Amino acid sequence: MLMPKKTKHRKQQKGKSRNKGQASKGINVSFGEYGLKSLEHCWITARQIESVRRTITKNFKKKGKVWIRIFPDKSVTVKGAETPMGKGKGAVDHYVAVIKPGMILFEVAGIDEETAKKTLKAASYKLPVKTKFIIK
Repeated sequence: MLMPKKTKHRKQQKGKSRNKGQASKGINVSFGEYGLKSLEHCWITARQIESVRRTITKNFKKKGKVWIRIFPDKSVTVKGAETPMGKGKGAVDHYVAVIKPGMILFEVAGIDEETAKKTLKAASYKLPVKTKFIIK
């Protein structure tokens, strides 16, 4: 799974749910020829990113190249079941990537457009966010 090697602080606050505004960075297809662009806000877990990566590489059949443009660097904590209120913050459970509308999530190159479209559509079913296929 993807996770940071080292962080300044182990536990992070959730932050405000800012459901307004577009992404300002990571909005162009930079490395590959085709990309998968998000259309809404969400958190994507490291497990979901790995699931999408497996789907893409499986459909490529040893051709093409994949770039993962997002990284799960935000820690999410969970308290144990039946724990009473108080007693501090829970332990780190998993990591997520914060996604804004307009961000490029994955890029692919080295394959034809039809295969890329089919592959990224199959990958988009693994994500909790609406996405769009884009060409460089």
